[in-house]
Amino acid sequence: MTDADEQRLIERSKEGDRRAFDVLVRMHEKRVYNLAYRLCGNYDEAGDITVEAFLRVYQAINSFRGDANFSTWLYRIVTNVYLDRRKRQKNRKTLSLEEYVELEESQVTRQIEDPSPGPEELAEAQQRQELLQKAIESLPEYQRAMIVLYHVDGLSYEEIAEVLSLPIGTVKSRLNRARLALREKLEPIREAF
Repeated sequence: MTDADEQRLIERSKEGDRRAFDVLVRMHEKRVYNLAYRLCGNYDEAGDITVEAFLRVYQAINSFRGDANFSTWLYRIVTNVYLDRRKRQKNRKTLSLEEYVELEESQVTRQIEDPSPGPEELAEAQQRQELLQKAIESLPEYQRAMIVLYHVDGLSYEEIAEVLSLPIGTVKSRLNRARLALREKLEPIREAF
């Protein structure tokens, strides 16, 4: 689809055409989900972020002026949804998987099923991907966003600057610091790569 076609869909969406908005969602949903997953590292949460991001887009489509690409505006919303969720999660209480459940006569260990495959089922490439993802997840949120936007989604410095509302020089320096931090985290497991 060309930029002109996308622009027509945006204009029709602004006029309340839900079909046009549905087409926009289908055009971008995979990239939005992938960005959300790279940011949070959890399939379910990535789905929630994707839904919330498109809801925000739907509510704010009339404020899209077209100064930036639609995808850049959309990436900014996804990143903001992710960061907002992180802020809310910091204030949320967590439940330990090691905790005991009190019954009338005794205690039992809380049993929560782990649906992920065992290590014997994972291929070597999958293991490397998991190590890399864990290293990225351990970075502070803004460094994580820099790595994902540049290296995973292939955005340019200028596009990242638009998404995060930062000067290009700040983007370059933060991306460099994020790369150095990631390299430091991967150094102990370098033989896996």
